[in-house]
Amino acid sequence: MYNHIIISDAFVFCSFSLLATVPMLEWLVILCIVILVVLIWPGSKYFGTESQPSALLQGLGISQKAAKDKTGLCVLDREGSSDAQTAVTDKRARTVALICKPSALANYLLKHCRTFSNYSPCVGWTWRASAFLQSVSEACWPYDSPVQFVRDNLQLSDDGLVALDWAVPSYQKRRRTSSHSTSPVLLIIPNSFGKITRNVLKLCETALSHGYLPAVFNRRSHNGTPLTTVKLQQFGDPADLREAVRYIRYRQPAGKLYAVSESTGSGLLLSYLGECGSSSYMTAAVCLSPVFRCQSWFENGLCWPLQWALVLYQKICLSRYRTVLGETIQTDTLFSSCSLRGLEEALFCQTGNAGSAAAATLTSCNSNTSGAWDAYWERNEPLRDVDEVAIPVLSVCAQDDPVRGHTQSTIPLELFETNPHFFLLLTDRGGHCGFSTQLEGSAAGAFGEVSSATAPNNGMESHGTNWSHKALLEFFRATTDFFAAEERAKQLAARRRGLGGGAGGRVFRHRSVSTCKRVPACSHHIHAIYNWQRSYTR
Repeated sequence: MYNHIIISDAFVFCSFSLLATVPMLEWLVILCIVILVVLIWPGSKYFGTESQPSALLQGLGISQKAAKDKTGLCVLDREGSSDAQTAVTDKRARTVALICKPSALANYLLKHCRTFSNYSPCVGWTWRASAFLQSVSEACWPYDSPVQFVRDNLQLSDDGLVALDWAVPSYQKRRRTSSHSTSPVLLIIPNSFGKITRNVLKLCETALSHGYLPAVFNRRSHNGTPLTTVKLQQFGDPADLREAVRYIRYRQPAGKLYAVSESTGSGLLLSYLGECGSSSYMTAAVCLSPVFRCQSWFENGLCWPLQWALVLYQKICLSRYRTVLGETIQTDTLFSSCSLRGLEEALFCQTGNAGSAAAATLTSCNSNTSGAWDAYWERNEPLRDVDEVAIPVLSVCAQDDPVRGHTQSTIPLELFETNPHFFLLLTDRGGHCGFSTQLEGSAAGAFGEVSSATAPNNGMESHGTNWSHKALLEFFRATTDFFAAEERAKQLAARRRGLGGGAGGRVFRHRSVSTCKRVPACSHHIHAIYNWQRSYTR
């Protein structure tokens, strides 16, 4: 507000200085043009104050009244509402939509996830209404979080190191969590650049206040993790994450495992879920502002300020390993790159020592760079094994995301329309991992608790919880409750068929115990969870 006043005063001062030389009529025309440029253009274009419905949602033909339409898209609406409630719902339907294939789980989410339809993005003359500014704020602005981290360095099978940072309240005297704890574990995968953002810290704080045990996964050389091998983790290689998940199951055998990824970190999570399939040992997963078509994202690039900042940050992180990396890659090419594609290509698609490589070798690498680049993404594209994903996955995206790019070309809508395991929350505004709301400064709003017994506040005050964090926690609670209801229905049907009592029941129970002795123990009955695959995709 003060900035606007200063700008206005400056224009008034300039206007008075021009008054002596410019005729009155021309001065009025100039003043009107200045007012239109200063007030109307920034307010409607940059700060996003337009109230028109999204063109994409109109193009998809999303109905604001029915829960499902002929194209298989589920939209947020409540049946039996009054005219006033319907008007409010219609307004919100233009703000957020749940796009998915109709199924039993989709209907359950529409009924029980009220946070999905309670998103009120910031509009008007505030920096939170700008997609670019709120994205930069969530990524770079410091955050005084009441959370501290306890690090576990994990030595991998090839002697490499990754780290798990367990979030605990700063007031807690006991730094370690008991292995007998039944609290659910929330595995958080940051962006692929290793930056622990404000968004990740706020997510850890919110998860702690709802009874979760948050653990941040740090790749090799990221966030202070020592680089003990010359091998770096490729963009979509889930081998290191697979070993980290095994360690989490060993350390917390009694708790369910959920996963959340941020930005480009979603590529690693989707790759892991696709390669592991029903052996991922996760109950549900969420991707916040994911980048789906990663090869195109690297090739097309970003706007120059964002790309320059990301390239500079990655070069700073890699500079401390310049000598050791020179044994396997051309560091001169790496640190002279000016784009994200150039960095990725120099790290994983070129080989040779910069100090001793022959000119012929360098020429050969450059001539075959296109084929090596395509082959690299055949192994690392996050959606390469998407048909093998066997758990519910929610993606939260905004149409004004300045990092991901244009919605219609960067979001695979056909995936959500045809695959019953994938759900998309698509909002008009929210930026990249921002999703600021009108009530950002208060703790108001419905939170997605795990359960009344496992979701105490734990003394953690969650101030200004992001709407996306509320939505993902409610998604986890709803999917868990749905699975529990399916299991109860399955057991009831078994009893009705006579398998739960009498001589036949005793034989059934005896066989089930003897079978479990031959199967590796899994605390949260993961093998039973995946038996519900057909039931919730019906």
